Amino acid sequence: MDQQRNEIKQSTNSNSLVDVLETVLDKGVVIAGDIKINLADVELITIKIRLLIASVDKAKEIGMDWWETDPHYSSKATDLKQENDYLRGQLEELEERVKKISSETES
Repeated sequence: MDQQRNEIKQSTNSNSLVDVLETVLDKGVVIAGDIKINLADVELITIKIRLLIASVDKAKEIGMDWWETDPHYSSKATDLKQENDYLRGQLEELEERVKKISSETES
């Protein structure tokens, strides 16, 4: 009898845990806090902590998709970074040409 009660209790606890986890991932939870260290009324350091717990779908829904553009997490982001670096190099080269042409024209 006691074993059956324990099994029912464990089953109920795991079901309620699954329900809570499903709700948290579906709705999302934000945990925020600040840590400030002061010495003689002089603020030395402030650490701001922000934690969002949500499903990937919910995060995308609210506009958070940093893992898609971070080169450490996405190969597509690495390609974008390489293309960006190349385009920045091209832009610098064009700016140098424009400066050279405008200085020759002024002389």
